[in-house]
Amino acid sequence: MVDTQREKLIQSLADPKKTWDIIVVGGGATGLGTALDAASRGYKSLLLEQADFAKGTSSRSTKLVHGGVRYLAQGDIGLVREALYERGLLIKNAPHLVKNESFVIPNYKWWTGAFYTVGLTFYDLLAGKLSFGRSKHISKKETLNRLPGVKEKNLYGGVVYHDGQFDDAQLAINLAQTCLEQGGTVLNYFKVTGLLKEDGKIAGVIAQDIESGTIYQIKSKAVINATGVFVDDLLQIDEPHKKPLVRPSQGIHIVVDKSFMPGEDALMIPKTDDGRVLFAVPWHGKLLIGTTDTPINEHSLEPRALEEEIGFVMRNVSKYLTRPPERKDVLSIFAGLRPLAAPQKGSGGTKEISRRHKIIVSASGLITITGGKWTTYRRMAQDTVDKTIEIAKLSPRSCVTTDLPIHGSQKDVDRTDHLYVYGSDREALLDLIKENPEWAEKLHPRMENIKAEVVWAVRHEMARTVEDVLARRLTALFLDAKAASEMAPAVASLMAAQLNQDRDWEESQVAEFDHLTKGYLLKNE
Repeated sequence: MVDTQREKLIQSLADPKKTWDIIVVGGGATGLGTALDAASRGYKSLLLEQADFAKGTSSRSTKLVHGGVRYLAQGDIGLVREALYERGLLIKNAPHLVKNESFVIPNYKWWTGAFYTVGLTFYDLLAGKLSFGRSKHISKKETLNRLPGVKEKNLYGGVVYHDGQFDDAQLAINLAQTCLEQGGTVLNYFKVTGLLKEDGKIAGVIAQDIESGTIYQIKSKAVINATGVFVDDLLQIDEPHKKPLVRPSQGIHIVVDKSFMPGEDALMIPKTDDGRVLFAVPWHGKLLIGTTDTPINEHSLEPRALEEEIGFVMRNVSKYLTRPPERKDVLSIFAGLRPLAAPQKGSGGTKEISRRHKIIVSASGLITITGGKWTTYRRMAQDTVDKTIEIAKLSPRSCVTTDLPIHGSQKDVDRTDHLYVYGSDREALLDLIKENPEWAEKLHPRMENIKAEVVWAVRHEMARTVEDVLARRLTALFLDAKAASEMAPAVASLMAAQLNQDRDWEESQVAEFDHLTKGYLLKNE
């Protein structure tokens, strides 16, 4: 087991003479992927994240690894082909977290069955050898069997297609662990506050350990800005008054009990009020419904769902379900921001904003990666490191991540056991119970999680706060916010014992998490 102890990782920053090859700023999907790519090529790599890994966008997705059916409709075949290829690599390299999920599009107009079957067959063909299965038209009876809870009136049949589903926050943690195994260094709660320059060129960063307050000057040959919706903050440090590069767009998800649609298949609503697609996807015994696409003018680590977004999701899903969810049924509601790359010229309207990734090199040599999506994180990382080798004049080394298993990688996991997300770590986690039999106890009657998972999160997954554990290690906050709030005191107590913290720390952690949870609960009107 690779060492994840924070104190030991920080020691690698203490030598002022040390020069890293690459410093990556940002611990979301793109930053973690980039740090892993660099470390696996043998470069001395350091990743610094101001909060927790995947704190922002990367833990707030629709949990899909997909080519993007709507991008096909928009004619962006290149993006879809690239994403389908990456989808195939992900299920090969992280089979414990990525699975083949079948989606059903119910047809309420006679002609839509043939229309979607043709379009989705082309989608399958673009995947080539990495296809997840052929699309097909199904009868009205089979549609109702596969989507129990969907409206029968005027239903003609359905179309089944296949895409991927995954656990985003857990994959982020596994990427951090893989990076460490490859010789890289990754640190959360480490905020980059400035850039070091020599003769106007990037020479490293100034960073502060949020926990201790200690400030470090860290030298490197290259700095990569992979901060998602926050890319403009670092660009402003580099070049004050620079025109913003990113226009954030918000997407929300509501989580309800699976009884609203108790089957194993996901529902895909092909056209909503605003022309987007909407999904209702089974996820850890719940039903995840989303998402929206709302341009906003400011970014935040804790975005909040807007009332019009909640209304949009409820209104559109109610057209398809015999028992539509009401506000009182929502177990958790969460919002995420997409870092969409805005064009440098023109109006910057939302229709011009692309999901394709862009790499921008500043005059100082700061390398910024923007846009993209979870599915293509590995390709984004490869392109970014290739560009960094060129800009920083590093000795060229080939990318190896196409065939690199991600930490925990294990085929044929038992998805009826909630511990499957730990993959090959599952047995070691259960071994903790030998150390303390009490750790076999559940944390909450409505949740499957056990106390050993909290200890594991601290010892091996770099969790530092109650929120880290309940939001991004156990995903309880996203599944049932009220239950997560009720779990907080037990989690704080377990963590305090592992981190040598006192009762005051426990109480402040519980209070902070309780305040946070309020944003995930829907007020009944």
